[in-house]
Amino acid sequence: MLKEFKEFVMRGNVVDMAVGIIIGAAFGSIINSLVTDVIMPPIGLLLGKVDFSNLYFILQEGEVAGPYGSLAEAQGVGAVTLNYGIFINTLVSFVIIALAVFLLIRAINRLQREEETPPEEPETKKCPFCMSEISIKATRCPNCTSQLEA
Repeated sequence: MLKEFKEFVMRGNVVDMAVGIIIGAAFGSIINSLVTDVIMPPIGLLLGKVDFSNLYFILQEGEVAGPYGSLAEAQGVGAVTLNYGIFINTLVSFVIIALAVFLLIRAINRLQREEETPPEEPETKKCPFCMSEISIKATRCPNCTSQLEA
């Protein structure tokens, strides 16, 4: 059983998939940082110094009544919150990741199309009279001697 497991793990597909998952996780954290640290702060500044990660609705007050200065403070006193700002950050991250994957697949498809060779032009044709294969350049059938149109 151990030998079979080793064969399964060492197959190319499993190793490729594992590498893809690891790179995907690293890529996800890079995109998350890009959104929260680079993209959203200028957008928040343009919208009047809004910190998207701090946008929330209070569904139920905590042990201490609000208002709360931040999401962390509200959650610290046990308030039940709807964190739509974090959702907006996550949504922007998803859109950026989806766009990056789309561009990657598009580039791969373009490379595959370039590698495909165009279909070869036929070298033979059928004689319309005797239906035998003859050269595409023939003007007379060598089998039935019929005159062919050019």
